[in-house]
Amino acid sequence: MADIKGFLKYERETPARRPVPVRLRDWKEVYEDFPDDHLQKQAARCMDCGIPFCNNGCPLGNLIPDWNDLVYRDRWRDAIERLHATNNFPEFTGRLCPAPCEGACVLGINQDPVTIKQVEVEIIDHAWEQGWVTPVLPSTKTGKAVAVVGSGPAGLAVAQQLTRAGHDVVVFERADRIGGLLRYGIPEFKMEKRHIDRRLEQMEAEGTQFRTSANVGVDVSVDELRRDFDAIVLAGGATQWRDLPIPGREGDGVHQAMEFLPWANRAQQGDMAVDEVPITAAGKRVVIIGGGDTGADCLGTSHRQGAVSVHQFEIMPRPPEERPTANPWPTYPMVYKVTSAHEEGGDRVYSVNTEEFVRDAEGNLTGLRAHEVEMVDGRFQKVEGSDFELECELVLLAMGFTGTEPGGLLDELGVERDERTNVTRDQSYKTNVDDVWVCGDMGRGQSLIVWAIAEGRACAAAVDEALMGETALHAPVAPTDRPLV
Repeated sequence: MADIKGFLKYERETPARRPVPVRLRDWKEVYEDFPDDHLQKQAARCMDCGIPFCNNGCPLGNLIPDWNDLVYRDRWRDAIERLHATNNFPEFTGRLCPAPCEGACVLGINQDPVTIKQVEVEIIDHAWEQGWVTPVLPSTKTGKAVAVVGSGPAGLAVAQQLTRAGHDVVVFERADRIGGLLRYGIPEFKMEKRHIDRRLEQMEAEGTQFRTSANVGVDVSVDELRRDFDAIVLAGGATQWRDLPIPGREGDGVHQAMEFLPWANRAQQGDMAVDEVPITAAGKRVVIIGGGDTGADCLGTSHRQGAVSVHQFEIMPRPPEERPTANPWPTYPMVYKVTSAHEEGGDRVYSVNTEEFVRDAEGNLTGLRAHEVEMVDGRFQKVEGSDFELECELVLLAMGFTGTEPGGLLDELGVERDERTNVTRDQSYKTNVDDVWVCGDMGRGQSLIVWAIAEGRACAAAVDEALMGETALHAPVAPTDRPLV
C-alpha cells in the first residue's frame, strides 16, 4: 500500500450529515460533500494486511485494497476501472449496501474499519463528474435474444452484462418506471433517483431495451417470450410481504411499507403534489412495526411528511453496542446502529409485540395494544403485566418479505419452488425449465443489494456460456454461496 502506516496516523472519518432541521425540509441525500484530501487519508488507512478479508466479505469480490491504493495515489481513473471490473453499479451499493466488507476489514479487529463504502461511492461519483462513465459497446453481436423479467439491481446487472456480451436484451418491468425497489422502495433522501436515470441512459446507449408497464404473464404472455427469446432470466425479486394478521388488521390506517413508500417517491418524481399523496404520515401519530432498514425508510419518510410522532417497534431485543462473543470478526457485526432517519427523531422500542389494532365505532384506527416480550428457550414469551396501549392514526408494517408472489408468471412457466417459495436453481442459476434462469431475491430470498448484483453478474455468465458454449464474463458467486452477513 502507498502508506503502510496510514492506519496508525489517521482516525476513521465519514462525511457529516446535513443538520436535521435543514434536511427535513427537502428530500435530498443527507450527506455533505467529502473533500478529496480527507478521502485519500481514509484510503491510506487500508493496511497491507496480506489476506484482504474485505474481498471475501464482499459478495461481488470487489478489489478493495487495489482501489484504496489508487485513490490514495490520486489515480482516480484507474480506480474506477478497477471498481467497475467487479461492480456494475457502485453508485447504488456505495449508498445502500450495509458494507459487509467493512465488517470483514482486518483493521476492524481492534480499531474502526476502513471507510470502504465511502471510498467506493466517491470513486464512482468522481467518474461521473469527469465523464468517464460511457457506454461499453459489444465488439460483435451474437444474434441471440434474452428476456430479463424484473428491473431491480439483479435484473439490471444481468441485462448489462449480457448486452455487453453481444446479445439482444429486453428488460420487462411491470411498474411504470425501471428500477424495481431501487426506484420505489428506496426513499429519495437515501438515493436520489438521478443516479438510476443516468445509469439507464448508459445501458440504453449500449443496446439494452426496456419495456415498462409490462407484467409478464398478464400484459405479456409467456408464450410470447418463448417465441421471441432464446433465454429467459427471472429477476423479479421476493416481493411477497410479511403481514400481521391480528384483530383490527382489516381497514384503513394499517398499510404495508411498500404500499406507503412508493407514493412519496412518485411525488418526488413529479407524478403528484406532496399534499396529494394518498397514504401519508402528515399530521398523524405513526407506529412502524419492524426495526430494519425498511422501517428506517418509513421513519425518515414520515418525518419529512410531517408526522406528529413516530414510534418504531422491534420484536427483537436492542442490539449490543459492540460485537458479542457469538458474533466474531469477520462476520457482519450485529450491533446497535443509528441511521440518518433515527438521528432525525422518533422512539425506538425493542422487545415488543403488537397484539391488536384498536378502531372506533366508525372503523377508524385510533391506536394499538401491545406488550413486552422476552426470549425463553429460543421462543418469544409475553412479559406478564407489560401490556400497554398507544394512540396512533397510521401503522406501517415493515417486517420484511416471505418470498415470491403466488400464481401468475411462475406457475405459467412451471418453475419449481422450495418450501420458502424461492425459485429453485442449480449451480448455473438454471431452473427446472429449459432456457429459464433465475437470479437475485427471486431465487435467493430477501437479501442485500450487493448480493443481487453479484448474482446478476454470475447468472449472466451462465446464460452467456449456455448460449455460446463459452463466456468471458466475470462470475463472482455460485447459488450455494452464503454471505458472512
